[in-house]
Amino acid sequence: MPFYTSKMQTETIITESQSNQNILLEFEKFYNRSPKIIFHLLMWFTFSFFLFLNYNLEFKLSIFDSFILTLRSTINNIVVFYIFFYLFIPKIFSLKRKIALLILSIPILIYIWLIVNYFIFSFYHWMGFEINFGGFKDLIKRNATQTFFEAIKFETVLSNAMIVIYTMSPFFFVKILFEIVRIYNKTTQLQQQKLEVEIQNINIEKDFLKSQLNPHFLFNTLNNLYGLIVKKDDSAPEVVLNLSDIMSYTLYESNSEKVALEKELDFIKNYFELEKMRYPKDKNIQLEILGEEQTSGLYIAPLLTFTFIENAFKYGLKNSDNQFINQKIKIENDTFYFVLENDFDKTETKKDFGGIGLENIKKRLQLLYPNQHDLKISTFENSFKVELKINL
Repeated sequence: MPFYTSKMQTETIITESQSNQNILLEFEKFYNRSPKIIFHLLMWFTFSFFLFLNYNLEFKLSIFDSFILTLRSTINNIVVFYIFFYLFIPKIFSLKRKIALLILSIPILIYIWLIVNYFIFSFYHWMGFEINFGGFKDLIKRNATQTFFEAIKFETVLSNAMIVIYTMSPFFFVKILFEIVRIYNKTTQLQQQKLEVEIQNINIEKDFLKSQLNPHFLFNTLNNLYGLIVKKDDSAPEVVLNLSDIMSYTLYESNSEKVALEKELDFIKNYFELEKMRYPKDKNIQLEILGEEQTSGLYIAPLLTFTFIENAFKYGLKNSDNQFINQKIKIENDTFYFVLENDFDKTETKKDFGGIGLENIKKRLQLLYPNQHDLKISTFENSFKVELKINL
């Protein structure tokens, strides 16, 4: 199965991620200014309508009595709702001890609800409104004739706490639901942006690897090839073919997000052969690849192990006691095993193996093979060792 170029894959990944969020993104459109206002009005009208029906049908109150009680409850809820979410919440989340302040805000909201409730009943009483039926008989008079401090005393707060919480819970639920959706969408957008940046960084790293490979490696190989031609060595045509394959791979094949595993293995073999030209034939440079017959249908990120191999030739073959580069690759059960070990000259200043290149490899592995790889790098007194396992 062929793979698209990295740019096309970037767009595909982002498009797929965005399509999975379409419903939530449509839902969040209510948070645009005009639809948001309309939705708030619709929310208050809906709850008020059902509350009105409750008074009128359940408690058999008149239309007017049902209306004034519904209006009273709606005004109470609106005041508490907007004070909490548009005054308290922004202030609380800008301070420390957010949980403690949120808990403290609950009794304050109950007090506000009772205060607004008291003034509305006082206004109704002043207007001459009264309910003369059933359990609500003289409700306005009873609430309006008490003093302000009687209306908000501690016993009243305790006795009305559950009523206030029960009355406000539907509005708080809807608001919190919208906030969760909004925060989730923001998080998703940030993740998409981060994904796009990481993919771009991967492409930059691949371009850097190719630019690093082309001039440096090409210069050394051409010098060696020139020496073979001068000596009329029969291996010169093979070197030209290997070099051609490497340049074709780095210029064209590696533009894909993933390539056929057999092509990556061919690149590694060609690179080893050309690097070995720089050293005497008695140098201990070993490359062993097992399970090549199992590579059919398998793909891998291109140039993923190139930094390890390049560093092996850069830092290896320098120890006066034991010079070696030992590369083993095994393909088994759709798994790529990569083990590379090389000597290290302990008289040189020891540096962290890989540097920035290693960090980029870790990022690529984390992005392309999340929870599907295992990378272990060991630095011993006289050698480096890289062990990489990827589930393809």
